[in-house]
Amino acid sequence: MSERQIRPWQAEFVVHEVEVLMETAELRVLSLTLAGGETVPWHFHPDTADLFICIEGPIDVHAKAPAAVTRLAAGERLRIEKKRAHLVHNPGSGFATFLNVQGIGPYDYIPVGDQERPKFTPLSG
Repeated sequence: MSERQIRPWQAEFVVHEVEVLMETAELRVLSLTLAGGETVPWHFHPDTADLFICIEGPIDVHAKAPAAVTRLAAGERLRIEKKRAHLVHNPGSGFATFLNVQGIGPYDYIPVGDQERPKFTPLSG
């Protein structure tokens, strides 16, 4: 399997850091660090779910159908089922790090629509 097939996001977006911690054809664990305001844009996975585990945050996970925004603090997690469009955003000014467990199943990254960014809710306080 080529790198483009198992790491399709590399041609779609750039964030501060993406570290592949574990990877097979059907399961992947990534550590992503977003700088303040950075976003992993709208996308979905046709055959795999995403499990987000916030390590240092917060991070906001936006989803469609139905529309929802979940703010995760360090230690919190959220699962997004396959075929549900979502994006991840760092609403803060510092770095935010999360683990992304993807699988089990063949992986793909499908951009959604025109990549319009939602109105983000800034951190209060």
